[in-house]
Amino acid sequence: MDKQAVLAAFDHQVRRHPVTEGVVERESTVVRTIGAGWTGVEWSALDESCADAVIAAQVARFAGVPWEWKHYSYDSPADLPARLVAAGLVAEPSETLLVAEVAALRLEVVAPEGVELVPVVDRAGVEALVAVHDEVFGGDHSAVGELVLAGLGREPSAVAAVVAMAGGVPVSAARVEFHAGSEFAGLWGGGTVPGWRGRGVFRALVAFRAAQAAARGFRYLQVDATSDSLPILRRLGFVELAVTTPFACR
Repeated sequence: MDKQAVLAAFDHQVRRHPVTEGVVERESTVVRTIGAGWTGVEWSALDESCADAVIAAQVARFAGVPWEWKHYSYDSPADLPARLVAAGLVAEPSETLLVAEVAALRLEVVAPEGVELVPVVDRAGVEALVAVHDEVFGGDHSAVGELVLAGLGREPSAVAAVVAMAGGVPVSAARVEFHAGSEFAGLWGGGTVPGWRGRGVFRALVAFRAAQAAARGFRYLQVDATSDSLPILRRLGFVELAVTTPFACR
């Protein structure tokens, strides 16, 4: 994989052209997404001469609304994180941007013994997905459920989701979002309840979603990986391209 070429494609196709149920606002220096589960700055092209003024303009634009500035380690200027903090934003945990070529993964969709992979096709499936996300990640993930429902309702579908069931109980869930007009499909979720971790559930969910992306002709899978999933994804063939950090204003 030509990492620089793939990163440039990701930057142009995904960050500069976000797909959302909300509104996309474009300026010469930033691209913003408004609503539909997430609000904030997706992409920026700044230098030392304009960075502080552009940051201040975003703070004013989002006044009174929770939002994020999604920073990537290759963004300029180099001291952009410090400038964001100086403007009142707070750095949240970083994740690693990983990409894999779908054709190179060659993963078989094999669920561990005692687990069934159930595609999400209706509200009942979405409720199971939300329930396991709430249990694993904490908080309320009902907004994710609504996004999945909306994505399933589009033609062609903008998302495919799957729940891992064991004895009729959801133990993990994940989705793949298809970035229309690009070569990239994004992996999200995948958290597994403690009793089923380390037993191949996460790998099976990756394989399921890779198959879905391949069937729709996507070339790459992209994921923002936590420290827990990073070593698994590396072993499966994903390559690190950058580090991404959300800077939040709540």
